[in-house]
Amino acid sequence: MAAASSSDTSFVKIVEVGPRDGLQNEKKLISTETKVSLINKLAEAGLSVVEATSFVSPKWVPQMGDAKQVMAGIDRKPNVSYPVLTPNIKGLEGAIAAGAKEVAIFGAASESFSQKNINCSIAESIQRFAAVADAAKEAGLRIRGYVSCVAGCPYEGRIDSQAVADVARDLVSLGCYEISLGDTIGVGRPREIQEMLSAVTRAVPVEQLAIHCHDTYGQALANIYASLEMGVRVVDSSVAGLGGCPYAKGATGNVATEDVVYMLEGNGFHTGVDLSRLALVGEWISAELDRPTGSRVARALLAKQE
Repeated sequence: MAAASSSDTSFVKIVEVGPRDGLQNEKKLISTETKVSLINKLAEAGLSVVEATSFVSPKWVPQMGDAKQVMAGIDRKPNVSYPVLTPNIKGLEGAIAAGAKEVAIFGAASESFSQKNINCSIAESIQRFAAVADAAKEAGLRIRGYVSCVAGCPYEGRIDSQAVADVARDLVSLGCYEISLGDTIGVGRPREIQEMLSAVTRAVPVEQLAIHCHDTYGQALANIYASLEMGVRVVDSSVAGLGGCPYAKGATGNVATEDVVYMLEGNGFHTGVDLSRLALVGEWISAELDRPTGSRVARALLAKQE
């Protein structure tokens, strides 16, 4: 892993979520071979964290039905982490059997979104995740927590920052070493993101926080930079801007990893990611999906090479 000391405030860890969050809602089934190749290519481009897959019911997320095969197929680099999503005990058992070393659990700061997404209240979701977290810790796995709808909800509108802080604190209490704060529908703006972070950092140290931005309203890069100003040094992103949210009509994908790396490297931060190689990975997976890359930086870089 492109390890940085705790005093190195110029290092930003990129958590690549394309293979899981980016591909999970694709309607056309993507081959296991393509998913494995994507994960391997991303690791080879210098990404130290590549979210590999999700151990969920194929009935609900058909695209992730080959999670076991994906985990068996990837070339695991010793300096790269390959976390997987495990929303319940069955998923966790599958992940352990597949050799996962890190798992992730998903909460939400919106009651309505929690009901629509996982069919339970926020409080009930924390209770459910407690059993998963306990079993994961017993198995020696690292646990990452996600909080959805930190800036807004498609059903409730603006979300109170204290609600975000409460869920983040609860996930840390379950044993999560890091909490990813997701602007799931991409409605947040820099000042709102900073207000949310001000509330959350009163409950959780900023060193344990990550930011996860969707670019629906074109605010993702601005929101990431606003988060950096608040001390956040972990950013979730998706190669070629893959992904969206099935519960948020019109929500575009995550911010493109290429665009994030370009912004960071030009503003005094370092990531350990090879941008040129990453742009080629984004172009390749976009071609596999029969669409142009969603990264503006990649399009510009590749155009210069023509």
